[in-house]
Amino acid sequence: MAGAGEAKEIWSAPITPRTASVMGTPVVASPPVSCPPSQLHSPSLTRSPLLHPENGEAPRPKTKTPRTPRTPRTPLRLSNLTPRFITPLGSPVRKALRFTKLDPQDAWLPITESRNGNKYYAAFHTLCSGIGTQALVLPVALTVLGWTWGIISLTLAFIWQLYTLWLLVNLHESVEQGVRYCRYLQLCGATFGEKLGKLLALFPILYLSAGTCTTLIIIGGSTARTFYEVVCGDSCTAKPMTTVEWYLVFTCAAVVLSQLPNLNSIAGISLIGAVTAVGYCTSIWITSVAQGALAGVNYDPIRGGSSVENAFSVLNALGIVAFAFRGHNLILEIQSTMPSSEKHPSHVPMWKGVKVSYALIAACLFPLTIGGYWAYGQLIPSNGGMLTALYMFHSHDVSRFVLGLTSFFVVANALCSFQIYGMPAFDDMESQYTTRMKKPCPWWLRACIRVFFGFMCFFIGVAVPFLSQLAGLIGGVALPVTFAYPCFMWLKTKKPKKYSAMWGLNWFLGTLGVCLSVILVVSSLYVIIDTGVNVSFFNPQ
Repeated sequence: MAGAGEAKEIWSAPITPRTASVMGTPVVASPPVSCPPSQLHSPSLTRSPLLHPENGEAPRPKTKTPRTPRTPRTPLRLSNLTPRFITPLGSPVRKALRFTKLDPQDAWLPITESRNGNKYYAAFHTLCSGIGTQALVLPVALTVLGWTWGIISLTLAFIWQLYTLWLLVNLHESVEQGVRYCRYLQLCGATFGEKLGKLLALFPILYLSAGTCTTLIIIGGSTARTFYEVVCGDSCTAKPMTTVEWYLVFTCAAVVLSQLPNLNSIAGISLIGAVTAVGYCTSIWITSVAQGALAGVNYDPIRGGSSVENAFSVLNALGIVAFAFRGHNLILEIQSTMPSSEKHPSHVPMWKGVKVSYALIAACLFPLTIGGYWAYGQLIPSNGGMLTALYMFHSHDVSRFVLGLTSFFVVANALCSFQIYGMPAFDDMESQYTTRMKKPCPWWLRACIRVFFGFMCFFIGVAVPFLSQLAGLIGGVALPVTFAYPCFMWLKTKKPKKYSAMWGLNWFLGTLGVCLSVILVVSSLYVIIDTGVNVSFFNPQ
């Protein structure tokens, strides 16, 4: 046992001759040694490769050498503690540490408070935010564009927004700077500068958060009333509630759900929202197609009196198509809930989740648009789209169970979507407190912030109940967030080679997106002024 102990001591010592002694004793040069073949598989000797002479000579036989003092150890430094599995390069380690290190401010905010997300959570959030009631008005766009141009426009818009989504996913992490851009507005500020970034993106992102939540209250409250009427039936003697009271019921339910602390904690809510969104889209188009096309249905595009009016109507229809694709303002926020490192960057699981969710979105939007236009043609109502058409034309042909289940799915999806679209607003309001006070929000203040936001959206929904009729105008305002800004961000951040394919493609799509946005806003305003909107302030119907 003594020999084994001495062999272990020799093996752990340096192979170069010692040149100094701490106690002043004569230096004894010990030759390099190698363990005998019989001890190759010894548990104490097989943890690392055997030592051999540097000149490649055969190992010398084992010799006893006197014990000599150990050489002084290298001073302990943080750089020496790097694990062997991430060596030999030090720069990727530092980048990885920067990626995974949470900024104290981020650790207190609801979007970045938890970073244990995965590809499944990403798919739930993306599907819940990417499909919604705005898809129900897509057949209205085909009444102006017609079959051919309507389907072409929808296909091109889907491919375009999927490409810009890929750009955003890959822009989330900057390997060169070791920074994660966890919010869309943060990436805009880093790319275009703080002032210009806020000027370009603040209003569209504000609408896509607070405005969408307001629209969800209007649609969810109205559909909840319809659900009550379908379930109660004609024999119900209870006094029905007013529309404002239904808005209030929906808002209270949304505010209760909004008390969940962070974005990762609502993954289950987003799953329910995704399932119900797929459910009502599928049930509406299958029911409409199963009932057959209406008598006297007409598929000719609607045309006005003058060419100017026709052109503006076409552009307004394109705005409706653009408005159907939403959720880009939440992609960076969803990705920020995932852990990230140099070896395992977050864009890999994020893109996997996005691909699955957008495959399901395509499976909902295209059949809904094509089947809805085939069933109703020009008769489809411009206000409410497919949902209104289902109740208007098939309330007596379809069973109450199907109508009630569809209404319930719409209400449940609106409640779930409210949570994910409200999260950026919660995050921004809490950041005002944490920035000034240098500490996280107490639970009671967080609860008050969310109650305030919910009832502020309720007030706007009661004051401006016709907000959902402005789909074309809103689509034009929010279009750059989805179709244009990601292209310019890629050009500014990644700096592709001049005149290369990526350089030309992003310049073309970004410029086209900005031009379309301006044209769509002008045309939508013209259509609103020309045809009118059922304006009823503080009088929801």
